[in-house]
Amino acid sequence: MPSIAKTNPMKAELVVFDLAGTTVKDNREVHKTLQHAMKKHGIEISLEDANSVMGIPKPTAIKKLLQTRYTGERVISDQWVEAIHQYFVKNMIDFYLNDSSVKENTGVSETFYQLRQAGAKIILDTGFDRDIAAPLVKRLGWLEKGLADGLITSDGEMPGRPYPDMIYKAMKMTGVTFAEHVAKVGDTPSDMQQGTSAGCGWVIGITTGAFSERQLYTESHTHLIKEIPEVLSILGVEARSTVTA
Repeated sequence: MPSIAKTNPMKAELVVFDLAGTTVKDNREVHKTLQHAMKKHGIEISLEDANSVMGIPKPTAIKKLLQTRYTGERVISDQWVEAIHQYFVKNMIDFYLNDSSVKENTGVSETFYQLRQAGAKIILDTGFDRDIAAPLVKRLGWLEKGLADGLITSDGEMPGRPYPDMIYKAMKMTGVTFAEHVAKVGDTPSDMQQGTSAGCGWVIGITTGAFSERQLYTESHTHLIKEIPEVLSILGVEARSTVTA
């Protein structure tokens, strides 16, 4: 679908940001780890296969990959999916805790700070489950520094992307009543589908992650950006002072 870009006169009370590829640098490490986990269990997938399931809950992604890439006679059971998922989780946790390349994308902390100064709440949401996401967010320090209000993960009974449930939970956590006052920012089609299905006033795709501008353009959105600080001008936030460490 083409852009549905508009001038939104309402104030953004809440901004929901994705993690890997959006606020966190990602050199396809998630893709590579998923590829490795599948190979460990006898399934060969390409990085493009992995890319096709980025943004959605990882057990769902693994099941989809098994359904499309596995040609044997073994039953695709929940136990098999969970075994692959646990291997993926273990390796992602190790990467996010120990690899020196793990950093935020350009201008993320400053953008969070400026949004908070303007009175907006910030929630992080992700297709990871909490075992992966919590150590990553702790390492980056956003919650401890007061730059974000919370983290919502896709594990548990709540449907993940592209369903709107995580955004509705973010609204409940922060006391925001109307989705028209919420901005969703992410790097995958499922992020934008999530924001659109929730009725967010701003659905912002960013090209720092898994998908190109051309690929994201086909999804319903209000804006496409190349760097996180562009969110400030879109939401009409004027910089005040600089964030301190």
